[in-house]
Amino acid sequence: MVKTLGTKVLPGQDRVELDGALVVGSRIQWVLLNKPKGVVTTRQDPEGRKTVYDLLPPEAQPLRYVGRLDLLTEGLLLITNDGEVLHRLTHPSFEVEREYQAWVQGSPGRGTVRTLERGVELDDGPVRAERVLVEGPTREGTRLSLVLREGRNREVRRLLEAVGHPVLRLRRVRFGPVRLGNLRVGEWRTLSTTEIRALRDSVYLEEQK
Repeated sequence: MVKTLGTKVLPGQDRVELDGALVVGSRIQWVLLNKPKGVVTTRQDPEGRKTVYDLLPPEAQPLRYVGRLDLLTEGLLLITNDGEVLHRLTHPSFEVEREYQAWVQGSPGRGTVRTLERGVELDDGPVRAERVLVEGPTREGTRLSLVLREGRNREVRRLLEAVGHPVLRLRRVRFGPVRLGNLRVGEWRTLSTTEIRALRDSVYLEEQK
């Protein structure tokens, strides 16, 4: 019987009972969703719009998303019940990379790329891209690849608008070590053991036993 407040339980080693009934911990789950444009990253929407949870199976409904994507942004969205990893992945101090493809108006030159990598002062402080690659022209402008280490609200859109190249389309293709790959828009999959281990390593957590 435990009488000391704060006693720690070792998963896989200790047996926990409450009023004679065995307490079983929830299984850690990780899901990757390729979020479509126009779907809200929230559990319920007061305006009745489709949410990311409408695209997920029943067993994924209790899970929490890792970093919000705005209404018009598509791509990789991680969903989990692993609270400690979720917290670290989204905390600015861990500087976990997010990679995006952005279709923008105009043709950013070398000077603009240098400005994006040096940083731009926005209304909530300076924002900079870790790396910027001009992938090539499109019918309406240019496609870029950008890597950032923060998760501020609409930061990619605001950053590109600040240098005169508003976003036409935006897709997240990587979060930390996990890539979107060829998963179709609106579909989901579970993460592999290798991907989960890589996520934990990226935020300096030991592998769970």
